Amino acid sequence: MKRVLLGAAMVLALAAPAFAQDRKETLADVRKELAQLSAQLQSLRSELVASGSQGMQAAGGASALQRMDTMEASISRLTSQTEALQNRVNRVVADGTNRIGDLEFRLCELEDGCDPGSIGNAPLGGAAPAADSASLTAPAPNSAAPKGDLTVNEQSDFDRAKGVLGQGDFRGAADLFATFTQTYPGGPLTPDAGYLRGDALNRAGDVPGAARAWLDAFSADPEGRRAADNLLELGKALGALGQHNEACTSLGEVQARFPGSEAAGRVPAAKASLGCM
Repeated sequence: MKRVLLGAAMVLALAAPAFAQDRKETLADVRKELAQLSAQLQSLRSELVASGSQGMQAAGGASALQRMDTMEASISRLTSQTEALQNRVNRVVADGTNRIGDLEFRLCELEDGCDPGSIGNAPLGGAAPAADSASLTAPAPNSAAPKGDLTVNEQSDFDRAKGVLGQGDFRGAADLFATFTQTYPGGPLTPDAGYLRGDALNRAGDVPGAARAWLDAFSADPEGRRAADNLLELGKALGALGQHNEACTSLGEVQARFPGSEAAGRVPAAKASLGCM
């Protein structure tokens, strides 16, 4: 019995660090494991009580129940913290999704042929860049190009799009970058392709399309290495489109979310040009 109690205590003590280290484990998984641990502890308590005075004495006497009470309290506290974290994540995602949806609606109003009624808010971080400036449908995942695995074709297709951009065919480059993000969703070069698609459209004079491209790229990967650049360029594009308040808000978000980044260092000049307070 002492070994069982010691094992339960060790599992409880190591639970929180282990949960934090396993990035693939969701909060729902954590709550499930805590519930299982609580059930096991309850079973141990029942077993201990059923063993009578002799079993109680062998397990350490009344202190065994006290240790169980302490462990149960710790499990309850961890469960509450997990639920609070889940609620916080849900609020952040909901707020971000609403903001993205509002920007998408405003950009749609500025684009020819875009139906505002067709816009549906995808959860923040859950949509890949769209194929064109009027589409909000995420492309289907490509199992042949898993995240982090750079294929030969992926590099050559990216270099081809960059070459077209360097030659001054901005619209052609934008189309190639859009095709690239569809073909290699989640690939190591996809963040660059999403950002450069916006740059190509901007150079082609399609500012609404550029803003949409940067918005799509940011919402698809709001914490990625190109996220700050996408948000900065989105803010500047919104300013060019006359969306002053939204532009200043986006620029402020760059400094708040990515302090110390190169993009954040360019925000003051962008704010000054727009007259942001």
